[in-house]
Amino acid sequence: SMIELSTGICTSHEQAVADLRRIRDVHVAAADRLNVGLCGGGTHAFQQWSDRRIVDTPRFQYLSELYGYLAKQFTVFGQHVHIGCPDADSALFLLHSLSRFIPHFIALSASSPYVQGVDTGFHSARLNSVFAFPLSGRAPFVLSWEEFKEYFSKMVHTGVVNSMKDFYWDIRPKPGFGTIEVRVMDTPLSVERAAAIACYIQTLARHLLTDRPIVPLEDDYLVYTFNRFQACRFGLAGTCVNPQTGERRTISEDILETLERIAPHGEALGSTRALTEVGTIARAQTNDASWLRGVVADEKSLHEAVRQQCLRWRA
Repeated sequence: SMIELSTGICTSHEQAVADLRRIRDVHVAAADRLNVGLCGGGTHAFQQWSDRRIVDTPRFQYLSELYGYLAKQFTVFGQHVHIGCPDADSALFLLHSLSRFIPHFIALSASSPYVQGVDTGFHSARLNSVFAFPLSGRAPFVLSWEEFKEYFSKMVHTGVVNSMKDFYWDIRPKPGFGTIEVRVMDTPLSVERAAAIACYIQTLARHLLTDRPIVPLEDDYLVYTFNRFQACRFGLAGTCVNPQTGERRTISEDILETLERIAPHGEALGSTRALTEVGTIARAQTNDASWLRGVVADEKSLHEAVRQQCLRWRA
């Protein structure tokens, strides 16, 4: 089962951590009264998808009828981060500029190596469930809101979509909030890591919007699927290819180089501590998927790994 936790609007790392800890503590206390354990992670290590029940609401019943068994297999858990944008065109600029860094977000948050009791060999197996949906992947390459509205109108006219919720893109606009929504992250095993990753995205977005170091090009997406797969499969040790230069480096190296460039923006946002944590993860190449595999190697038990996940979540 899944509980969705939502913070308020946060402008700083300190605020995000405080909000997440407060929400976590309330839910942990309630779960304790019911003798239920709560944990993070992109998948439950040994749950069986065929046992899942679809909640009886019109939207979820519609999705179940449309997607069949895929809807039940979609018992996976992700972290979504909304970034506020000054205007609609800036939102699309940021969406396509951030797409180059999707491997960073996947590798840093990866926490789903196990599915139905099996080590998948992936750091983020959760995203394999997302790939199966026909409207997943990347957003179309348009950089003006007028063009995007025209695209959306055409899609609605075909009857393929009814709302923005029908797109399962890695990053999608959220016009009602004035944000873009980054959707590729597994749920981390602690709220502290979730806050650090959110602040990394926030700082990177500030750098991209303020300094404009990137001119988004459609050719950037030539390596998008390759880089995305590398992050899912190999985590921080995966390879990412620069779409314009063809240069190859590990995802961890690319994160560390990016952290150097965005450090002044981190200071301005009060996110230096969060970025230091991100750097520590990248240097050690130890994401939550690595931690889970370490627990299973030591304890020889997925049940014990889930128990320790619950302890880690409650800090």
